[in-house]
Amino acid sequence: MSLSYIGEQLTVYGGYFILFTGIIGNGMNIIVFLTMRTYRTVPCTFYFLVGSIDNLVYLSMILTTRILSVGYNNDLTRTSTIWCKMRNFFIYSLSLITLTCSSLVTIDQYLITSQNVNLRRIPATVFREILPVSKTCANANAQYAIYITIYLLGLLCIVPISIMIVFGYLIHRNILLTRVLARHGADRQTTQMTLVLVVLNVICLLPYGVNNAYQTITSGVVKDANQLLNESFATTIVTLISYFYYTVR
Repeated sequence: MSLSYIGEQLTVYGGYFILFTGIIGNGMNIIVFLTMRTYRTVPCTFYFLVGSIDNLVYLSMILTTRILSVGYNNDLTRTSTIWCKMRNFFIYSLSLITLTCSSLVTIDQYLITSQNVNLRRIPATVFREILPVSKTCANANAQYAIYITIYLLGLLCIVPISIMIVFGYLIHRNILLTRVLARHGADRQTTQMTLVLVVLNVICLLPYGVNNAYQTITSGVVKDANQLLNESFATTIVTLISYFYYTVR
């Protein structure tokens, strides 16, 4: 009895066992999470539900076709061009979805079980207050100010803008290196739209993030009335420009 034969039998019978138990287990999870009222009030239930649905699809599509291929010599990737193209796509995307759900569940449970109540608060709603002196709605927490600065500069500005600039340059280089796009109006148009999107991102969002970072960094600095007026005007301008990005993109 060769190892190849043993491997085939393990794939078939072990695969059947995993398939049936997976279908039953994930199916029961889906039913429970959808029907039990107590679970619907728990935030992480959504992640479990999506993960169970994803697992069910993964097993039904990927494991089933592997059993057919190894045990019955019926490899659909050899006979179906569509499945040949799509199988690896489903493997990567479906597995990533379930891993993402599992990661979010662990983060959610960490926040729930933590003794630090602040970790379970939503900073955007908790730390915004009407300040007693200025009578304006503003941030009232120094730690949250640091967080929001990182968010605005990093996630909203630097990261997406850097990605867009790099790939925008590569798109422009591709246009210069090939003449094929010149004969395809649709391709040329979508490429131009992409480049315009890059420019809009830089023009509209970068000043907004920089201005917010400046406001946070200089929040403890004493400013005269003229400087406050100028900064308020600048904030108005960059905020309006940031809205413009969402209207023309």
